[in-house]
Amino acid sequence: MSDQFLGLPDPDLHGEFYADVPAKRLVAFVVDTLAILVLSVLVLPFTAFTGIFFFPFLAMVVGFTYRVVTIARKSATPGMRLVALELRDRTGQPLDTAQAVLHTFLFSFFFSTLVLQAVSIIMMLTGARAQGLHDTILGTAAINRAAGA
Repeated sequence: MSDQFLGLPDPDLHGEFYADVPAKRLVAFVVDTLAILVLSVLVLPFTAFTGIFFFPFLAMVVGFTYRVVTIARKSATPGMRLVALELRDRTGQPLDTAQAVLHTFLFSFFFSTLVLQAVSIIMMLTGARAQGLHDTILGTAAINRAAGA
């Protein structure tokens, strides 16, 4: 096992932590995207409905906030919790607020760049730890939550 990921489960010895992670991440992404859209619509009245004119930007801000807050609090978004995933840093610990901000920033940046997003998806589908590009850079991984956790 690489010293770089000393605290993360070894995929060769504990493959159950990474089983079905790419599919679960996709489901979590869809759930979180729908939640972000609903929250963005709920925010519209607080902008005196001017948010309609910049709705994509509004949804981006709501989404960034949603992801940072939920990852910083429970090391997972609600969509990730629904499919029993959690994010861990290279030492195996839940992400803190600074890590949540960096993770969300890189996720958002790579998502907005088609080529980098494609690379990230390929990495998730082929890597032993199912890490995207942003996970690899930060040393984080989405793992299956242990039973009873």
